[in-house]
Amino acid sequence: MGIPVALVAVGVLVFLAFALLPGGGGGAEPAAASVAATEPSTPPGTADPADPAPSTAPPSSTGPAPSATGTPSPSATRTPPPSAAPAPSATTGGARTVPATASPAGRVKPGTSYQGVATSYDAADGNGACSFGPSDDLMIAAMNHTDYETSKACGATVLVRAANGASITVRIVNECPLPCAPGQLDLSHEAFGKLADLSVGRLPITWSLLSPGTAPATMSIRYKAGSSQWWCGIQVVGHRNPVAALEVRSGGGWRQLSRTDYNYFLSPDGSGCGGPIRVTDVYGEQLTVDGIAVKPDVVQPTRVQFARH
Repeated sequence: MGIPVALVAVGVLVFLAFALLPGGGGGAEPAAASVAATEPSTPPGTADPADPAPSTAPPSSTGPAPSATGTPSPSATRTPPPSAAPAPSATTGGARTVPATASPAGRVKPGTSYQGVATSYDAADGNGACSFGPSDDLMIAAMNHTDYETSKACGATVLVRAANGASITVRIVNECPLPCAPGQLDLSHEAFGKLADLSVGRLPITWSLLSPGTAPATMSIRYKAGSSQWWCGIQVVGHRNPVAALEVRSGGGWRQLSRTDYNYFLSPDGSGCGGPIRVTDVYGEQLTVDGIAVKPDVVQPTRVQFARH
């Protein structure tokens, strides 16, 4: 019995020795196996939601990440290549052209057809609300109040077609007040008579804006009577296309002047009077003129004209 007892004692001592070694212990290995079994449930490179440690991804240098509202990432808002941008049209007289996406056209737009009725009036000497003065050419018309748009239609050349197939070209020099309806043109007797007999009274028509080839070689500038360095009104005369805006050089920049229903642009405090003038047409072309002195009620020619479209 002594030998078996001794063997049991030695076995117990060996077991205790292994149990006391580092990494030993009956429960350690199963625990490690359990951890390894749970790791594949978290995709590689993704932080465990229960782990308070920061993500291993580098911080963004552009601020907070986009919210869940669908804000596009920077890569989705790349500036398009130059070839994708609209090409500006040619400049005239050294002036830049406004891109087509910023077209200043008002109610009367290029490339648009309008429907209405034609009536007629006695145009007398051809003068009207646009303040251009008398005209030898009485192929003219008054634009209805709505489409007149505070004189924005002044000077427009319009192609008018009647239902009977007749057509004429007229220049807008006047306003037809309410109750003239949108689309209506009040033609001079001379112009109406080329479409139908005056006794017809009201004639269904369609009309559209033209960019005529018979415009004066250059446009002119006129300062209103009473203009000075302290107050002035400026008018453009003989322009091929309708004028959308007029600016004067003031304080190191361009200042847009307000337009009156009698077709002058006013500078009530005298800013820019006698200085450079920049004129924009409904196609977006801008022409800059200089050297126009403040000479009230004098038509002064320039060296530029809007391009034909």
